[in-house]
Parts: sequence; C-alpha cells; structure tokens
Amino acid sequence: MAGLALDGSNPDVSLLYDINGLAKSAPTWFDRVMEFVGEYGIMFGMVLVVLWCWWSVRRRGTAEDSVSAVAGLVWAPLAAGIALLINIPIRGFVERPRPFKDHSGLDVLVDGKNDFSFVSDHATMAMALGVGLFVAHRKFGIAAIGLALLEGFCRVYMGVHYPTDVVGGFALGTAVALLLAPLAMMMLTPLVAAVSRSARLGSLVRSRRPRAVESGRNDALGIPEPRPGSRGGGSDGETGLAA
Repeated sequence: MAGLALDGSNPDVSLLYDINGLAKSAPTWFDRVMEFVGEYGIMFGMVLVVLWCWWSVRRRGTAEDSVSAVAGLVWAPLAAGIALLINIPIRGFVERPRPFKDHSGLDVLVDGKNDFSFVSDHATMAMALGVGLFVAHRKFGIAAIGLALLEGFCRVYMGVHYPTDVVGGFALGTAVALLLAPLAMMMLTPLVAAVSRSARLGSLVRSRRPRAVESGRNDALGIPEPRPGSRGGGSDGETGLAA
C-alpha cells in the first residue's frame, strides 16, 4: 500500500494533489473554515441530524414506527463505534504513512497527524452514522450520508488522507452499519419497546403530547369520548337495543 502511494503516476496520488491544490489557491480564511468543518464541524452536524431525527420520529410516528426508528437511531452511533474499533487492527496491519510524509508540496491544514493513514477514522465514523441513520429514517439518513461524503472530501482537501483512505473508510462504515444491522435491531427493538412502556422513560421513544392534544380538541368541541363496548359513541342502552 505504501509502495503504491509513492508512485507519482498513481491516480490516488494525482487526485490527492488535485483536491489539495484547491487549498493552495483558496484564501486563508476559507482554509481555516475547511479545517474546522473537516475536523469538528461535520461531526457536530451529524449529531444535530440524529437529534433532529429523534425529535421528529418520537412526535409524529405511531408507537410501532417510533420504536423501530429509535432503535435504528441507537444503532447508528453503536455502528460508528464498532467500525472505529475494527479500524484499529486494519491501520496497524496496513501501516500506510500520512500523505504529507511521502509527498512534498502538499498544503497540510492540520498539524499533529502522526498516526497511520488507511483507513480514515473520520470517514469511517461519518459513513457508519449516515448509513445507520438511513436504517432508522431514509430522509434524515440521506442528509447524513451527504455530510459523510463532504467529510471525506474535507479530509483530502486538508492534506491528511489519500482518496483511497476515505473510500476505505466509507466501505468499512457502510459494511458495519448494514451487515450488523439485522442482529442489532433484533436486540435493540425489544429494549426500546420496553423503554417506551416505561412511565418515566417512555417519552424518550414516543411523545404522548399528540394524544393529549386530540383529547383536548374533543373536550373543546363537546364531543364525549366513546365508552368501552359501545358502537358509534352511543349509550349502553342503545347498544343493547342494537344487539
């Protein structure tokens, strides 16, 4: 892997110089923005997307849909953590140096990156979160996957990863989030369902506000709540006559 990186004719290296070359021609303030976005900003944005998705599904979904979606939301960060753990032996086995150690002329925006390059932790974590979120909710998942792709571009722009480091991270994060999802959902769904039935923690899974609002509307209109065993809201006597 390291030998391939040293070959100047390698498309991986050529693409690295093309993308990182944008940093050289960009104003200094823009490079500082890209540095923050690539190092911290996108990860913070991913957290906001997860929280927004959780807030949406707990307020608008049915009980069954909310349990399934929240279980998927719990799986997303777990998938990212598992993918990062799997990446530890991969990086130690490949031992690919950072691109700026083997190639001159790169504009490196972040200092202190002395560990191995393949695969990118940021790309792995971002894509695992994005795909895990897609399991829970497609619309929010697509948005998170878009952020993950931007994260990969930023890592190459910053001069700290080869493009193949990013692609490898995307593949690892996707594989973990998808391949382990059936087992994870089988374990997490009953747990989240139990939490939803809890008097104290149930609101973490499904908001009880919509039901209260609907009841309030009926009271305001003077519509009596149907009694158990009645048909069409009639009295017990009317039910007996209909029988």
